[in-house]
Amino acid sequence: MKLPGPDHPIAITPNPKRVRVTAGGVVIADTTQALTLKEASYPAVQYVPREDANMALLSRSERTTHCPYKGDASYYSVSAGGKALENSIWTYETPFPAMAEIAGRLAFYPDKVTIEQM
Repeated sequence: MKLPGPDHPIAITPNPKRVRVTAGGVVIADTTQALTLKEASYPAVQYVPREDANMALLSRSERTTHCPYKGDASYYSVSAGGKALENSIWTYETPFPAMAEIAGRLAFYPDKVTIEQM
């Protein structure tokens, strides 16, 4: 486990905007409670509460990854608009303590779904 710091900053802040995630014209998530995670020089990521996602469209995949700063990630695939989007969502169900705010929230790959901030 590594801690965020000056060499690898991570900031988590509430997003004041509404965030809507769609695929194939189908709304996957719609929330006013997203958290924006900014990590080092990576693009900002929106973490959406599960209760604001249509979990019926998601299926857990076998994929897992490890981040030394956030912990172990699990993945979901989305079935929407007649398409299966494999591993298009990740989640840290039990992140390291420094990242506790994102526990259980869903993050989406922007090259697989459309993420709008309104």
